[in-house]
Amino acid sequence: MTIDETIQLGRSALQSGRWQEAVAAFEASLTQKETPEALEGMGEALWWLCDARSSVRHRERAFVMFREAGHAADACTVAVKLSISYLVNLGNDAAARGWLARAERVMADTGANHMEGWLWLMRGFLSPDQDRAREDLARALEWARAAGDVDLELVALADLGLALVVAGKHEQGMALLDEAMAGTLAGENRRLDTVVYTSCNMLAACNHVGDLDRASQWCRVADDFMRDYSCPFLFARCRVHYGSVLLAKGEWARAEEELHAALQISEDAGPGPQAEALARLADLRSRQGRLEEAEAFLTDLNDAVAPLPAAELRLIRGEPAVAAALLVRRIEQLGDGHIEAAPTLAMLVDALIACGDIDAAGEAASRLDAIALVRDGHAPALSALAAAHVATATGRPNAIRQLESALRHFSRLNLPLETARVRLELAAAVAKRQPDLAAAEARAALAIFEELGAATDADEAASLLRSLGKPGRTGPKHVGILTKREQEVLHLVGLGLSNPEIAQRLFISRKTAAHHVSNLLAKLGLRNRAEAVAFTARTAHRPAPK
Repeated sequence: MTIDETIQLGRSALQSGRWQEAVAAFEASLTQKETPEALEGMGEALWWLCDARSSVRHRERAFVMFREAGHAADACTVAVKLSISYLVNLGNDAAARGWLARAERVMADTGANHMEGWLWLMRGFLSPDQDRAREDLARALEWARAAGDVDLELVALADLGLALVVAGKHEQGMALLDEAMAGTLAGENRRLDTVVYTSCNMLAACNHVGDLDRASQWCRVADDFMRDYSCPFLFARCRVHYGSVLLAKGEWARAEEELHAALQISEDAGPGPQAEALARLADLRSRQGRLEEAEAFLTDLNDAVAPLPAAELRLIRGEPAVAAALLVRRIEQLGDGHIEAAPTLAMLVDALIACGDIDAAGEAASRLDAIALVRDGHAPALSALAAAHVATATGRPNAIRQLESALRHFSRLNLPLETARVRLELAAAVAKRQPDLAAAEARAALAIFEELGAATDADEAASLLRSLGKPGRTGPKHVGILTKREQEVLHLVGLGLSNPEIAQRLFISRKTAAHHVSNLLAKLGLRNRAEAVAFTARTAHRPAPK
C-alpha cells in the first residue's frame, strides 16, 4: 500500500471515529516516510485517544514540515490546533498564546485567510479582558456565517454563549448555547470535535447558573457521544461540570459518582479536569462535615488550584487569618469581574469577621453588593447573606431583614444546603424574641441537613433546638447496607489501621482503600475515622458478617 493510500485510510478512520485504526494507518505511513500529513493525522487520532502530549509532539513536527514545504494554510491550521491543545488539555496558557502567535504570523506572511475566523475565536478564548473576549468571539461568529464555516459557527455560538453567561447575561448566553447544541445534535457539524467544544461549554454554563435540568439533558448527549466515539477528555470535563451542578442541588450521592468517575478517567487528560474533580470532592466532604477526607483530597493540590475549598477548610479549622490571606490573594488575581469573585468575597467577609476586622469585612461586603447589582444567579443571595453577617457583627438591626432576603434568593435558586443554613441562622437570630418561629426554622433546617447528610450542620441545628427545649437529632437516617468488602474495611478501620495499611492487608490499591472508607462513612452517617472506630466499638457484640 502506498503512502497516499495509507494516509487516506487513516483519514477515513478519523472521520468515522475509529481512532485505533487511524493510528495504525498513520503509523504504517510514517514507517515508509515521514510526511506532515501523516504526522497531523497521527496527532488528531492521539488527541481523541487522550494522549495529548504525544498528539502535541506529532503536530509540532507537522507544523515545521508544512512550513518548510510552503504549505502555509496547513501550517496555520495545525498551529491553531496546537494552541487549543496546550490551553485545554495541558493547561499551558503561555504555550497556547505562543502557538496562536505562530498561526497569526503564518497568515500574515502569506496572506492566507482560511483560518481568520478561528484566529478570532482563539483571541477571544485567550483574552483576559471579558469585553474584548466577547467582541472577538462575535467577530469569529460573523466571519463563520459569512464564510459558511458551520463548525466554527457552532463553536463560536457556544463560546460566546458561555462568555455571556459568565458576564451575568444568562438568558442571552443560554439561548446561544441552546442554538449551538441544537445545530450540533442535528448533524450540521462536519467535525467531530465540534461536539466536544459545544458540549463542554454548555455544561460549564449549566454549572455556573446551577441549571440542573439543562445539565442533565446535555450530559446525556455527551454520554451518547462517548458510547459512539470515546473521548476521555470530553467525558472528564463534562463529568466535573455535571457533578458540580448535582453537588449544588443537593444530589450528593449522584454528585460523588460523577466526580469519582471524572477523577478516574482524567488521569491522562491533563491536570485541569483532575484538579477540578479533586476540588469538588473536597467541597463535598466539607459539606458533609468530613474534614479529614476533604483535606486528603486537597493534599495534591496547591492553594492556587483550589483556593475556595482550601480557604473554607481553614475557616472551619479555626484559622480565619490564613483563610483571609488566601481569599485576598485570590481576589487580587481575579478582579471583581471574574466568575469566582462573588463566592470568594462572600467567604472573605466571614473570614474577616472571624478575625475581628469588621471594617474590612464591611468593605468586602460592599464590593460584593456592587457585583450583585449587575449580576443575577448566586451574587444577590451571597450579597444579602454577607450583609446580614456584617450587620450581626456590628449590632445593626437589619440583620434579620437581610437573612430573609438571602433565604428568598437561595430558595429561588433551589440550593438546599445554602437555604437550610440561612434558615438556621435566621432561627438563631430570632430565638430570644420568637422561640416558636426559631424552633420551626431550625426543624426545617435540620430535616434538610439530615436528608443531605450534612452532619456538622445537623449537629448545630440539633443543638439550637435543644437550647429551645425541643428534641434534637434522633440519629442518622437512611443508613446504607455495607458490602462485604466495606465490612472488612470497617473492621480494619476499627482496629486503627491507616488506608495504606488497609490496602496492604487486603491486597488492594491505596486509592481503592480510600474509596471504600469514604463509601462506608457515607452509608453509616459517620463524619470521620474516629467516629468509625467508635461505631465498631459499639457494635462489637454483633456477629461478624458471613
